[in-house]
Parts: sequence; structure tokens; C-alpha cells
Amino acid sequence: MLLRSIFFLLIAATSLWAAAPNIILIMSDDMGFSDLGCYGGEIQTPNLDRLAQGGVRLNQFYNTGRCCPTRASLLTGLYPHQAGIGHMMEDRGHDGYRGDLNNRCVTIAEVLKPAGYRTYAVGKWHVTKHAKPEGPKHNWPLQRGFDRFYGTITGAGSFYDPGTLTRDDTMISPFADPEYQPKQYYYTDAISDHAVRFIDDHARDQKEKPFFLYMAYTAAHWPMHALGEDVAKYRGKYNAGYESIRQARFLRMKEMGLIPKNAELFPTVGDWANVKDKAWEAGCMEVYAAMIDRMDQGIGRVVGTLEKNHLLENTLILFLQDNGGCQEGIGRQPKPPEANRMTYPAIAQDAIRLDIIPKQTRDGQPVKQGQGVTPGGPNDYIAYGEAWANVSNTPHREYKHYVHEGGISTPLIAHWPAGIPTRQNGKIENQAGHLVDLMASCVDVAGAKYPAEFNGHAIQKMEGASLVPAFQGMDNGVRSIFWEHESNRAHRFGPWKIVAKENKPWELYNIDQDRAEQHNLAENDPERVKTMASSWETWAGRANVLPVGTWKGSAGKGSKKKAGQTKGKPD
Repeated sequence: MLLRSIFFLLIAATSLWAAAPNIILIMSDDMGFSDLGCYGGEIQTPNLDRLAQGGVRLNQFYNTGRCCPTRASLLTGLYPHQAGIGHMMEDRGHDGYRGDLNNRCVTIAEVLKPAGYRTYAVGKWHVTKHAKPEGPKHNWPLQRGFDRFYGTITGAGSFYDPGTLTRDDTMISPFADPEYQPKQYYYTDAISDHAVRFIDDHARDQKEKPFFLYMAYTAAHWPMHALGEDVAKYRGKYNAGYESIRQARFLRMKEMGLIPKNAELFPTVGDWANVKDKAWEAGCMEVYAAMIDRMDQGIGRVVGTLEKNHLLENTLILFLQDNGGCQEGIGRQPKPPEANRMTYPAIAQDAIRLDIIPKQTRDGQPVKQGQGVTPGGPNDYIAYGEAWANVSNTPHREYKHYVHEGGISTPLIAHWPAGIPTRQNGKIENQAGHLVDLMASCVDVAGAKYPAEFNGHAIQKMEGASLVPAFQGMDNGVRSIFWEHESNRAHRFGPWKIVAKENKPWELYNIDQDRAEQHNLAENDPERVKTMASSWETWAGRANVLPVGTWKGSAGKGSKKKAGQTKGKPD
């Protein structure tokens, strides 16, 4: 009987992998763990909720805590320092911090193309320091394995007139683009529309091949830019303030089974009673919610396009976020009144814009900042602030930049009717995973071969493990996962996590019992901390992380200090 069961399992597995699936990897920007409806949020995300209900949610999946290192890790299956992007897009004089993908890594697109895939990318690239139209392009999408690209090379900018907008290898103006002229240009819609176009074109011209589509939205990264009809849905939704919204999310997360019934909540940041301009503060969150809503609408159009072309059944769709909610206060500080009243010469409609934080719109109006400036439109540039980021990250501690749970925890939704058993539909899997696992998962489902050498260069080994067993409800095993960003560092093994901020001693938490990281057990279990810190040091040495502090540039280059001390002394 046992042999017969094994035989039928093997037959089923052979049938499952008979046709390589299409793969769509969707990533949003600067969103918190609880923003999506299917992760406890009040924001309307029916399309992502549908994918979650028809697939699997991973509850302990991790990014790197920052946009560009996350993208480097996601694309290559390596830790970001191994790919050359341990911090941002500057060369810090050390191979782990070059600000550019190196030639000792390969992208998912470069691995899947030899396996017969067509490869497409839309949205935010942000893995090269070369972002000028006349500069080097060796790390632009088409040079890193993608057949077609529409998006931005840099990391942030106006949603109404994004800088470094590029089609394939050519920078363009959204207002002088003969291929795409919507009534209202809005970058989130442009990303969705081009994803739909690429899928339709593929179904028409390349239907005999599978495809890989990488969709990197900039929603909901600052500035808070959203279309009026979407903002209208959320008018008054946040008037009750931070604590009320967090408590409602916390309760829903418990009811959904995302957190235990006895889970704790990291303390609320910000006192709503002391907010002077409550209407403005609530308005920032209304616009933030509308940005996510619009992204979800676009994802719905992508899913609809797959259905129309009879492709949904054998398409693996993955959705995740690049870091936790963003506490950065861009544009929230008062500016001199005259700065918001200045006028400038008009910018030509066909001019190429490179600015991330523009000082003006094309018609010469100033881009306004400061409290009281209504967010949402093309001539403002404002972030939603620390207190709302704390809401987004419910129930976790800290934010983007940090490697406490609020900085690195992301939803991961996996939807694949042909590859995920129906018994898993709507299930929540609590196995830990990391961005490095996405390359391994793509290689697994595609039947591709990860190379030891590429274009004459030796390639580093994959760091991750396929997530397919977890999607199918099987045990994916226990292993170490590591982090370093801006000298914040962590090591997760099983339920245990050591974590530290820059120049601070290691803390120890049992994540299964205390994911809000409220009870530091380091003094109670110094041997565990010592052992895990030693493993972190070994990893940091081989993964191009050391010396800690290199991300700062010249200030960090001379540092020979180790980061693994357990108590008392700074690094």
C-alpha cells in the first residue's frame, strides 16, 4: 500500500512539472506587514485577498529592511552584500558596498532565459549607480537578462512625472511617449498597464514559451501621491487616530490566525490627542491607503489578463514587500513660506527628468512641502510619517532601515492553481523564509539550471532554498537566516533571533512566543547569544559584510571592530 501511494505521488509530481509555469513576482514599496486586507488591514485589497484565499500566505517571510538591498537579494538569490549592494547606490570602496550589481551574481532572468523563458520587467529597478541616459548601462534590465522593460532606474520620485523613466534601454518623458498616452499619467497605473501589455503580447507572439514577469511597484513609497477617486474611498477612515487603527488591525490579525491569541503589541508611537492638525495627519494616511488600493486594482487587471489568455492556472504569482513601513519624515518639516510660493521656468514636455525630489512641476509650479500642505497631487511631496508607519507595521517593532521585525517582515502571497494543492487554499504557513529563497524557488519550478559560471565569470552559489515545499504544506526545515543593514544586524535560527542596532549589544527573542520583541532574553541565555553571534560573524566574513560600518563610507572603512559582542560595550 505504501509503495502504491509513493507511485501515485511520483506520477502526480511528474504531471505537475510537465509544463514549466509562468512566474510573476510582484513587489510593493515601503509597506508595512498589516496593510493588506488579508494580513489584517482595513485598506481595500480585494485582488490580493483573492490570491491569498486561492493560494498560501507565508507569515514569517523576510526582506532586508531597505529597498535596494532587497532588490539585489531578490534578483540574485544572494545576500545583498554578495551582490555588491550592502547599502545604497554609492561605491564605498569595498566589494560588498559598490552600489552596483557585480559580475559574480546572476539575475533570475539570466537563469530562466536558457530554460526557454521570455523575461519582462516593469517598475522600479534601483540596483545600479548608473542612472543617466548617456552613462553605462551594463546593469540596466536588458543587460541583466530581461527582454523588455518599462520603469524607472532610480528608487523614488513623483508618481505624476517620474525621473529616469525608461523604456527598454532609452530614457523617456511620460509626456512625449508615443507608445503610452493615458488621459492622466500615474506611475502605478503605467506599471500595471505595461504588465498587461507584456502579457498580452506574449500570449499573442510567444505563447509556446513560459514567461517571467518582475513587477516592482513604487506604491506606497513617499511621496504620498494618489488619484482623487481613490482618496475619496478613505475620507474620514483614519480620523480616530493611530491607536484605534492599530488595535483594530491587531484584533483582526488574531482572528485570522496571523498572530497568537496571546500575542503582544509593540507600543503605539504618537499620541493622537496631541496632534495639532488632525485633518492633515489623517489625510496623509488616506492618501497612503489610496496608493495601495490603486496598486491592488492594477494587480486585478493583471490577473484578469491571465484569465483572458487562459494562463492563470499554470502561473505562479508571488507578492511581497521590499521593507517595512517607512518612518522617514520627507517633506513633513516646515519650509519657508516663500519656498512654496516660488515659480520656475517651464520644463519642456519631452525633457528627460532625473530628479528624485523635484523642486517644480513641468509647468513651473513649486513642489510644496511642510505640514498643512494637502498631500496627493502632483505639486506636493510628503511622507506619511513615523506614527502611521508604526500603524502599518502592527504588531511589530521598528521600521524600514532596522532589522527588528517591523523593518524586515513582509507578507508573501503565493498563488499557483496547478502547483499548490487545493487543500492549501487560504492557509497560513509559519515557516521562516527569506528573499534569497525566491531564486531557488524559480529555479525549482522552472526546471532551470543555476550556473557555476556566466559570461566568463565564476558565480557565487545560491544562498536560498525552494519555497515550494512550504507552499504545498510540507516542512521546509530549519536553517539560519542573516541580516546586516546600516550596522543593524540579526540572525534567525528556528524560533530564536538575535538582533542589535548599530553600536548596541545583541538582544535575544523567541519569535514564536514574542514576535513583537518585547522580552529580551539575552541575559537569561548568554550561551545561545554567544553561539548565534559567532555564526553571524562567520556569515558576515564570507558574505562581504565586514567591516561593520563600511556603509558609511570613509568613516566606516577603517573599522576593524567586530559586531558580535553580547553585552555592554558598543561595536
